Order: sequence, then structure tokens, then C-alpha cells
Amino acid sequence: MSDNGQRRPRVVVVGAGFAGYHCLRTLERRLPPDAADLCVVNPTDYMLYVPLLPEVAGGSLDPRRVAVPLRTKLKRTQAVLGDVTGIDLDRQTATVTNVEGTDTNLHWDRLVIASGSVTRLLSIPGVAEYAKGFKSVAESIYLRDHILRQLELAEQTDDPAERRERTTFVVVGAGYTGTELVAQGAELTRQALRRYRGLREEDVRWVLIDMADRILPNLSERLSGPAQSVLERRGVDVRLKTSVSEVTQHCARLTDDTEIPTRTVVWCVGVRPDPLVEPLNLPTTKGRLNTDAYLQVPGQPKVFAAGDVAAVPDLTRPGEITPMTAQHAQRQGRVAGINVAASLGVGEAREYKHRDLGFVVDLAGSQAVADPLHVPLRGFPAKVVTRGYHLMAMPSNRLRVAFDWAADLLTRRQVVHFGLVPEEGISLAEADGQRTGGFAGSKAG
Repeated sequence: MSDNGQRRPRVVVVGAGFAGYHCLRTLERRLPPDAADLCVVNPTDYMLYVPLLPEVAGGSLDPRRVAVPLRTKLKRTQAVLGDVTGIDLDRQTATVTNVEGTDTNLHWDRLVIASGSVTRLLSIPGVAEYAKGFKSVAESIYLRDHILRQLELAEQTDDPAERRERTTFVVVGAGYTGTELVAQGAELTRQALRRYRGLREEDVRWVLIDMADRILPNLSERLSGPAQSVLERRGVDVRLKTSVSEVTQHCARLTDDTEIPTRTVVWCVGVRPDPLVEPLNLPTTKGRLNTDAYLQVPGQPKVFAAGDVAAVPDLTRPGEITPMTAQHAQRQGRVAGINVAASLGVGEAREYKHRDLGFVVDLAGSQAVADPLHVPLRGFPAKVVTRGYHLMAMPSNRLRVAFDWAADLLTRRQVVHFGLVPEEGISLAEADGQRTGGFAGSKAG
């Protein structure tokens, strides 16, 4: 309530990924304390810095380093732990299912939908049941433990076939996430093998699979070529122009009719927009909620959308929409905050216009590729740029991340698995079942 007894307008942001978090940071800075009540609905009390998840899986970063605490960084925002499972545009309410399964209705005067994206599953037999996802802290911790557990069990078995299955790791999808994950995973197993007397380096096999004709297809060949060379020099088996046709408990079958004995298939094929927007019956493009250049949903002056869930016109490429990247999500979140504030009478609205500044891909060790301002770099110079970019882009934990990187450079990784994350609930089938049931998420978007 305001000092004169009137209810302050409430701004509700769905999701605390890149877009939602930066929207709220902007609102806290631009709006006077009595101008509006701010609220974010998110299933966790942190914003996840997704680009560094491969380093968590590889054991070079503590999982807490990629978690930005909401209550510390968003001091004026009420954090509601739960998932938005429904939105009533006429009544201006959002149904929130909290962490214990209880539903409540949350009124809003301005709504920002920034619930991001979910793992994109294809109709491939066995993928949902046996492949591992890679979009959360829990999945990255589980994967690290799973890899180390496979090495332990491979050393203990006398069966050559079982040993081959346990020491073969398959990553499907050679985009940014899959490429970084296979690089970090190969480094993790290389360092772990120093502690396993019964295994040799040539016993462990990493396989990277993609339908494209090169890895990192969204980057220029001047970067994807050197990145592939780095992986292949480390022994990674790169399979291009092929994909997975079936996954079983002990094997990955490919579309070229080859079979790879394995007990580890990691699914990094891509993402799709959060299905939360589907029941709204609003115009969409490729499943993403249409907006204008001001991130406002047409016909809904009090509703904004940003990030992976939003089809935002790309003013630098007329006729197209902005790609689903963290770089766009972060900047759209800021513009959404500016425009929500403007709709409440504070400041002026601004169109979203941003040209990609380039990308960075960490390849573990001293290797990386990057194209800052579209200047191609590789090797150690790219590594410096990559880590510098992440330190600038991270909202918090910068000093802790820098210390972890320094420790990884100067000492060997601590190769231990705690078994803290059970396999139940990690499968893609269970995760996708929750999401398609209407759960909104907190992934970078």
C-alpha cells in the first residue's frame, strides 16, 4: 500500500533467468520505492548463470558459483518460490504452484513473461528414458558424479564389453553447450584417470554427434574448424551429418546404422520455448510469444515478454526475430524493465535493438575460440577473452569464480563424486512431463 492508502501497482515477472533477472534489476534502479511492488515467480531462489554449467559438470567450478541469489541481489523484489501454471489475462492473475504443490492466485498490474525455454525432445526411441539432460545445476552435478561413477565401475569389472560401455560418453548436439560439455568432460576424465590404476587414457572415449556438417554451426568456419581440431587432438570422436536413431540402456544407435556401446548419452540438441504460453491463445512464432519492438504483447498493453519465450522483432535484420541466446535475453530484460517503468509513468519507452557482439566458446585447458566484435580469436587469446567476458557478464560471484579458475590452473581437480543428486527425476521424460504440464521455468531466457 502507498502512503495515501491506495494499493500500489504490482509488477509480476515470470522466471528469473537472464531476461527476468535483468528486468527486475532495471526496475529496482528506475522505479522509486513507492511506485510499484515487484514480484518474481521462480522455482529456485537463484538466477542460474547457464553458460558456465559445463565447467560445473567438468568439476572446475563449484556449483554455487553459477547461482546468483535473488534475495541478495534483488532486495526490493518479493521472491515467490514456485511455478506459474496458468495465466488469466482478463482477470490479471497468475496461478502459482509452490514447491509443496499448493496453488495460489497472484494478481498483477503488469506482467513480464520471461520463463525461458525447455529441452527440445525429438521423437526418437529411448531418448526420453535413457538420455541425460543438461539445463540445471542438478543435472550438471548428477552428470559429473555419473561420469566418475562409470569410471569406478569400469575399473572394477572384468567384462570387456561392460568396460567399453561404461568408458564411452556420447554427447548429442555440437552447438555451444555440447561442444563445451564434451571439452570439459574429456578434461575431467583425463585428470580422473591419474587416480585409476586399472584404466588407461585410451580406454576412455568421448563422442560428439551432430546433423550439421561442422561443429558450432552458428559460428564462422574460421572458429568452428579450429575448435574441432582441438577436440580431435584430444581424442574426441566427432561424428557429423548423422544423429541418434535410438538410445537403449547400453547403446546409442546412429542414423548411419552404426552402434556405439555406451551407458551415457547427454542430450544437448536444443531448446524450445516454455509451453506456458501455449494455452494463452495469443499469436506466436515458432512457439514464441509475439511482441512488438517494445517487447509488448500486441493487444495486451499490460503484458510484456522477453528472452527465449518471446518472438522479438530483430530491427537489425528486418523480417526476422532475435535468436534464442543469453546475450539477447539479458539485454531484452533490461529493455523490458525500462518499458514497464515507462508504462507506470517513469521514463520513456525504448525499442529493442541489439546486434550480436560475438560469441565465446571455452574448450577447457588453455583453449577457446571467440569472435569479440566479430574478430576471430583462438587459443590462449580467446581463452582470456572468454573468461573476461564471463566475469563481466556474471551478476555476482566474480571473485569466487576467478579463485576457482586460478585453483584449477595451479592444482589438479578434486575428482570426487558425492551422489547427492539421485537419478530419479533427472531423466528427460520426467523433466519434460513436468514442463508440458504447465510449469514455467527459470532457465536462461
